[in-house]
Parts: sequence; structure tokens; C-alpha cells
Amino acid sequence: MTDVALVLASRSPRRLTLLRSAGFAVEVARPQADETWPGGDAAAAAIAIALRKLDAVAPPALPMLAADTVVMADAATPLGKPRDPAAARAMLATLSGRTHTVITGFALRWRAAQQLGAVSTRVHFRALTAQDIERYVATGESLDKAGAYGIQGQGGALVDWLEGSYTNVVGLPLPEVLAAWATLTGGSSAP
Repeated sequence: MTDVALVLASRSPRRLTLLRSAGFAVEVARPQADETWPGGDAAAAAIAIALRKLDAVAPPALPMLAADTVVMADAATPLGKPRDPAAARAMLATLSGRTHTVITGFALRWRAAQQLGAVSTRVHFRALTAQDIERYVATGESLDKAGAYGIQGQGGALVDWLEGSYTNVVGLPLPEVLAAWATLTGGSSAP
């Protein structure tokens, strides 16, 4: 494709890859948005942060998408991106042998219209040894990902099972975003 179909207001290379795999030509805008957890319901909070990202980018003449992914160890404990390897180790130890929820909130905007959504996926980690955690943290994969792991990389070996959307855990619930795109653009389900 030579025409840009969508502006992605995100620093996530995984979101960019998912959108390109769906056939979008993507222009990336890197928002400087406040990603501080606003509290309350996790889905609403993730959507609020996605909206902050959209608002931090000058409105282009093209549709825009932003998203935010959070890992909830329990109903009240959001795990964002670890600040350092020690924080990554602690997050992985918290998730070890447990089921957690990955929630991605997204916001699509074009002209005066917008579509908002959030998708939840349950993920169960196998029981991890200290060596498992250390080996994974040493890959460097954990430092730029909510919950300190990436299911699409070596972190996939930490997961026993998931219930729901795999692409949501990667960082963008692609089927739901495509449905919202179709609504936003008047029925076109593809770029």
C-alpha cells in the first residue's frame, strides 16, 4: 500500500506489527501522554489512558488509534511496565502459578466520531522457579511490556493457557479493533 490508512498513537512495535498484518498502512505518532493509572475499573482506566494518548497527538486528517494494555494480578492490582529488572522479577514472581487478566483499552477517532472498547483475556502462568524468572528477565524482553512479559516472544513459555484473545495479550485486540474500524468508517471492515 502506498497510502496511509491509519495513524497509530503508540510507541508499541507490537501494535504496529499487528495492524500491518491486518493490511493497514500505518503512520506512527509517538504521543507524550500521561500514562498514570487513573484508578477505578480497569477497562475504563485503560480506555482513559488510550484517550489521553489520542489527545496528545495533533489531529491528523486520517483516522487515529491508541491503546493501553494493563495486566491485573487481581481485581485491584494493575501491573504496568517494570521500571527495572528487579521490578520485572517481582512482577513475574507475583504472576507465577496464577491466573491474571490482561485488559487492553482502545480508542479510534476520525473527525468528530470515535469508537472505544476494551477487551479482557485471562492468562494462566505455569509455576516459575527463580531460575526461570532470572533467565527470562536476562533476555531483556520484560522491560517494555505490561506485566513484564511478552507472550509473542520467549515469554510465551511462561504461559500454560489463555482464555480469550491472543492478540489482546500481545497488545491490541485485533478483531474488536477491526469491528470498531468498520463502524467508524461506515462499514469497511478492512483498510
